Amino acid sequence: MSGGGGGGGSASNQSAGGGGGGGGGASSHLPPPPPPKILLAKPSLVTASGKFIRGGGAADDESASLRSRVPSVGSLNLLSDSWDFHTDRFLPFLTDNTDFTVVGVIGPPGVGKSTIMNELYGFDGASPGMLPPFAIQSEETRAMARHCTVGIEPRISAERIILLDTQAVFSPSVLAEIIRPDGSSTISVLSGESLSAELAYELMSIQLGVFLASVCHMVLVVSEGVHDINLWRLMLTVDLLKHGLPDPSSPTIPPSQTPSLGSEKENRDKIQEAGQEYTAAHVFVHTKLRDQDLTPHNSGKLKMALTQYYSSSSFITTKNENAGKDHQFSSVSLINQGKNPDPLPPDLFLIPYKSKDDFPRAEHESYISALWKLRDQVLSMSSPSFARTVSERDWLKNSAKIWDMVKNSSIIAEYAKILQGSGMFRR
Repeated sequence: MSGGGGGGGSASNQSAGGGGGGGGGASSHLPPPPPPKILLAKPSLVTASGKFIRGGGAADDESASLRSRVPSVGSLNLLSDSWDFHTDRFLPFLTDNTDFTVVGVIGPPGVGKSTIMNELYGFDGASPGMLPPFAIQSEETRAMARHCTVGIEPRISAERIILLDTQAVFSPSVLAEIIRPDGSSTISVLSGESLSAELAYELMSIQLGVFLASVCHMVLVVSEGVHDINLWRLMLTVDLLKHGLPDPSSPTIPPSQTPSLGSEKENRDKIQEAGQEYTAAHVFVHTKLRDQDLTPHNSGKLKMALTQYYSSSSFITTKNENAGKDHQFSSVSLINQGKNPDPLPPDLFLIPYKSKDDFPRAEHESYISALWKLRDQVLSMSSPSFARTVSERDWLKNSAKIWDMVKNSSIIAEYAKILQGSGMFRR
């Protein structure tokens, strides 16, 4: 969250690493180190038409013009404090290019979501004077029980990978920020309805999951350890409630409005008839694992539990449904798929606990090596394609419409009423 003044212009010189360069021959007085730069989208490398600019010359004017329209990093968040979607903040970074990939991440605080997204971006932490594109949890943040990411933080890499980092789920600090003294929520998450903060926060997590599953090619579901299944439970709820949302490339996404149950059912039927029901590929990542968790026996049990838990969900597919799809796993999670060859379990990656020396052991790879393999294999995995060719800019505009549909979903509203009637949340 710091570094908001990084600005788009300085973000273009990634290879420079913030290094200065131009000094004179005097060596007695070294110039002060430059302020840190933050990696964004390298706007100076890409023109508005999607063409890459490698050098100077005639392209300088266009790249300078693009840099002048780049918002500051502090305003890139796609969701405002009122839980509304803003396309104008991120739109200057996007082009008419149609060859791009969208990767989102969801998980509780401190599990390494932003670290994984920085790895997918290609951030080199050894570069001097560079801040990572996504803020990571510091010792101070951890000690104060705060969260780093608010709403949805987007970045786009030079390879045109759109990365969506989301605020933590199951985070007491997020709940503390939206609760009023009377227990009500400061954020209206359901089309103007007044809800308790606890229920509103529960729905916020569900809405984030539904949105990511609707607009991403791939969603990384990151958990800590092997025993916490709260995130599994949340994503199963997301799978149950994600209905009636069109493909993000659909040209017939309805305008923002509050639908009735009848109109939403009609819209859902039309989507299913047209074959436009879309769900991103889900990749489950478990971090901070101990040596005993990474043994073939225990990792196999985790894979089996994951498959059984989602046996009735859209996360489980068969070989016939995935003909030609190459499922790849990290070397620490190459697991026997069992006697039944038909179901294909969700993709699973296991990341060991980061030790001080981080030396690879004979039984499994190191933390850094596992992160590298996670990046390489995730970026090479095949994932669902949108029904139609869509540009980066149109994807963002359609995503804003889909977000409005998520907020106005009568299915999620009915689920909220069930939760309210259960007595688990204050009124």
